[in-house]
Amino acid sequence: MVDYASYDNQLLLNLLSQSDEQAFMTIYHRFWQKIFTIAHNRLQDSQEAEDIVHDVFLSLWKNRQTQQIDQLENYLAVATKYKVLARIKSKVRERQYRDSADTGMVVEMPIENSLHYKRILLLVKTEVEKLPEKCRIIFQYSRNDGMSVKQIAKVMHISPKTVENQLNKALRQLRTAVRTFLPLLLVILLGF
Repeated sequence: MVDYASYDNQLLLNLLSQSDEQAFMTIYHRFWQKIFTIAHNRLQDSQEAEDIVHDVFLSLWKNRQTQQIDQLENYLAVATKYKVLARIKSKVRERQYRDSADTGMVVEMPIENSLHYKRILLLVKTEVEKLPEKCRIIFQYSRNDGMSVKQIAKVMHISPKTVENQLNKALRQLRTAVRTFLPLLLVILLGF
């Protein structure tokens, strides 16, 4: 049995680029705690720090054959910092969006073209169905059943932070999808 723990980082990287799962697991065990500590120090949230660790290693695995890494520890630290910054930016944008939605005016416009309206609803429903199962269920509990984050967490036996993360993931994916049929929405709202 080969002892991967005795391998240096460069050898592990070489093996990783050849899709060696044991090399990947050795890298994970060697560095996960450092990545978690970096993320936790910045975010002050264990669940989010765990998500960052997952994201960093998922990215490392996905890019194992194309990524050129000289110093593994430095690469992982920098990748972690970028993931943390992205998470912080996302939270700021989300907070700004919520604040603007809370103070925004509600404009009622008659729907003149019900076919377009039905098509948009169908497109949104299709995008919701494309969400991963857990994410979709949480989103539906929130939107369709009007359940709070705490209620969803209790029903699904998960942490409220996980519920929030899944809701944010769903909203990001739906926002991206909405951009594709935004011209259709403008036709309806502006009457072009």
